[in-house]
Amino acid sequence: MELLRFATAGSVDDGKSTLIGRLLYDTKTIFEDQLEAVERTSEAMGAGYVNLALLTDGLRAEREQGITIDVAYRYFATPKRKFIIADTPGHIQYTRNMITGASTADLALVLIDARKGVLEQSRRHAFLASLLGIPHLVLCVNKMDLVDYSQERFEELKDEFRHFAARLDIADLTFIPVSALRGDNVVDRSANMGWYEGSSLLHHLEEVHIASDRNLIDARLPVQYVLRPQSDEHHDYRGYAGRIVGGVLKPGDDIVVLPSGFESTIAAIDTYDGPVAEAFAPMSVAVRLTDDIDVSRGDMICRRQNRPTAGQDIDAMVCWMTESGSLRQGQKLALKHTTRSVRAVVKDIKYRLDVNTLHRDETVDSLILNEIGRVALRTTQPLFFDRYSRNRETGSFILIDEVTGATVAAGMIQDRVH
Repeated sequence: MELLRFATAGSVDDGKSTLIGRLLYDTKTIFEDQLEAVERTSEAMGAGYVNLALLTDGLRAEREQGITIDVAYRYFATPKRKFIIADTPGHIQYTRNMITGASTADLALVLIDARKGVLEQSRRHAFLASLLGIPHLVLCVNKMDLVDYSQERFEELKDEFRHFAARLDIADLTFIPVSALRGDNVVDRSANMGWYEGSSLLHHLEEVHIASDRNLIDARLPVQYVLRPQSDEHHDYRGYAGRIVGGVLKPGDDIVVLPSGFESTIAAIDTYDGPVAEAFAPMSVAVRLTDDIDVSRGDMICRRQNRPTAGQDIDAMVCWMTESGSLRQGQKLALKHTTRSVRAVVKDIKYRLDVNTLHRDETVDSLILNEIGRVALRTTQPLFFDRYSRNRETGSFILIDEVTGATVAAGMIQDRVH
């Protein structure tokens, strides 16, 4: 079955956790003891109804404040598809959590309150979804029951958001009116909104086409491990293992290994279940070559005539994700890109981006917690990368504090600096 990863986003108290709880409840994918625990907690909190948001808001601080702080992952399936949900926080101080949760998503679900309309945080999260290259965006106008299921109000918010989204790079935008609390248009079409001719949220999630979102053109296999069993049966086996992050590889393909530039041909491709005739993203495989050449962790296998950009000068959008310190010009950090680890220095901070107005502030000399800016980096060794817009795997990296070992920033490569 095909897997869809989607992230929920939006302003505080717009109903993200309630919507996910409703999805899980109405698709009958929660256990009886989970539901009983939620019922008991709802009663203890004095709620006059079963608070389905408690299915995802598991932290004590979240339940006390009624907001989402950390990213909560939930899994469910229907006969048509499997799903992984990332319930991301709406508050500005948890922007880094939102970026972490949405970084692998195929679809972003942005909620807005039908009464409050498109708020600053709604716009921020729509922009972040665009920045992260999420190909599908669904705007759920929630709490329609509190505006008497008004078609006029829905169309008004739809036009307002579409006007803002025109400034973003969003390929597929869908609008759905819902009431997460009452279940309108979440799993089944609502009788309260006969004027709405689209599908329910679940039906859209089951049917949205994601197969063509993956890059099946640029073959990329970052080598994670060299397999050399010492047993008598496999004494001559040498396989280069890793997860394919782009394109398709087949036995007989002519390949090149970077950075050495050694060329060879694929002899066989092995998986946990045995050899395969072809492999594609995101399969984990071990590739055997016809030539005995030097390949190690951090190298990249690709096609001879289709190579990634190789360079030490990187131009990227970076989100600073730690409270301790800031990103400054001249700073030295460790950089992890696919399976390759190098050291890097910050050559220049070109601008800080205001994610609310999209204004570029070119006067800044540092980035602090949750700020996003365009940065020029210089690495000690070449990286083999594609633009983030072309391949989210080979176009992203993380920055690590060499002293503490903590991840301090996430980056999306725009292009090589010329």
